[in-house]
Order: sequence, then structure tokens, then C-alpha cells
Amino acid sequence: MKKLGILALALFMQHIAAQSNRFVYQVTMKPDAENKSDIKTENAYLDISAEKSLFYSENRYKRDSILQKAFQGGGGRASISREQMEGVRTNINYSVEKDKANQKTIFKDRIGRDLYSYEEDRPLNWKMSSETTKIGEYKVQKATTDFAGRQWTAWFTTDLPYQDGPYKFGGLPGLIVKVEDDKGDYSFDLMKNYKIAEVATLNQFGNTLKVKRADYLKQQAKFKADPMSFMQSGGGGGFPAPPMSGGRGGNQNPADMRKRMEERVKEEAKKNSNPIELQ
Repeated sequence: MKKLGILALALFMQHIAAQSNRFVYQVTMKPDAENKSDIKTENAYLDISAEKSLFYSENRYKRDSILQKAFQGGGGRASISREQMEGVRTNINYSVEKDKANQKTIFKDRIGRDLYSYEEDRPLNWKMSSETTKIGEYKVQKATTDFAGRQWTAWFTTDLPYQDGPYKFGGLPGLIVKVEDDKGDYSFDLMKNYKIAEVATLNQFGNTLKVKRADYLKQQAKFKADPMSFMQSGGGGGFPAPPMSGGRGGNQNPADMRKRMEERVKEEAKKNSNPIELQ
């Protein structure tokens, strides 16, 4: 019995050690360069395990779950209401994975039907400051860096044993509790954290194309110029298109659909004229 008790304790401790942590950040964005009063706010998760971390939008995760459920167990015939999808709109369509063993940061973002993946090739060169303060329950220290055309100020804490942070940020002696750019256009603020069984697995609808960062930027520019060419190429990849209820039903004229899509993409591009990365 004693041996069984020791074994049970060992297994329990192993389970605790294998658990991951989820850090919830509030992300504040001003994506429209011509309308800085249009402030977008949403939550994003940073899941951290011993091997890796994953940063992604809470709404993206909810949206993918809705789509996945609609196509499981005969659910393909079930309709998804426009209200459901509107409720999980996100300005954070990308995800960022950090591979601890290989010291690699992988960025993924959807362009049209496909998911583009590239390895970040620009190092974060932090300038440490002796300045400290307190944010919430954490004692934090200041560090600054220039990255992707913006100057960033981060506040990190050694109270949490992770050299990580939201988005592509990390590499400081503790977890980043807050990071914001000097123009006040983007900020990431830690709100809470809790244990999870494992790092989330995001649905990868469509093909995943591994490219260089420069190629990703070229494809992004092409998509803004001619979105329909991306939606029509590659056959049946990309997001599934479940039947939608509560909207315009019936057969729609392809020309009208094309025009509406082009207008929507142009409008989205206009509203996202102040991206997080300027270079």
C-alpha cells in the first residue's frame, strides 16, 4: 500500500509538472491610421509549456470551434448564424509560436484560402533599464527595443519564471506583463493567468505554406490588390463555408459576390492602414 501511495504521488507530481499555463492579455489596437479614435480591444492567450508557447486571439479560437462543430457528426447541414460569427470577429488573425528548444519564432497568418508561415528573422535587441515599478501584484522592470518600425517599452517580472511574452516579444529575464509602442497605437496588458492541461491546438483550415518573411509580405500586398484571385485559386482549401442563417439566402450572382468581396477587402485594408509592424 505504501508503494502504491508513493507511485500515486509521483504520478500526481508528474501531472502537475506537465501542465501548461495560460496568460490572458488585453490587446488594445488603433489599426486605422486616419481614425486613431477607433480603438479596438480584445483578449488574446499566451499558452506556455515546457517545450513551446503559442500566442493567439481568444475570438479566433472560439470562431474555429464554432466552424469545427458545424462540420462534425452531420453538423455540416447545420447553419451558423451571422450573429454567432459577428460575435467572434477578431483583429488578431495571426498566431505566434515560439519553439524553446530551437529558439525559433514562427508567425502564421491567413491570406485568402491558405495559411502562410514564416520564421521571424529579426532578433529582439533589448536595452535594460534599472527602472522598476509595480503592475498589479507584480514587481516589474523596464526594457526597451526597436522592432519592425516601432519603439517598444516592456515591463517584465521575475516573479514568473518564463522568458516569454505576447506577440513576438520575449527573451527578457522574466515574463512580460505589459508592452506598448511609443505612439500608443498597440499595447498588451496581462490580465490573469491559470493552469491548463496543454497548449491549445489551432485549426489549420486549408494549406499551410512555409515561406520567407519577404515572400509573405509580397503575397499580402498582392491579396490587397486582387483578393478574388486568392479565393479562386487552389480549389477547395481554406475556410469551409457553412450555410449561414439569418442573412441573404439562395443562389447569389458570382459577379455580385466578387464585387462585395472586393469592396469588403478594400474596406478592411483601409481600416487596417496602421499595422503593428510598419517595416
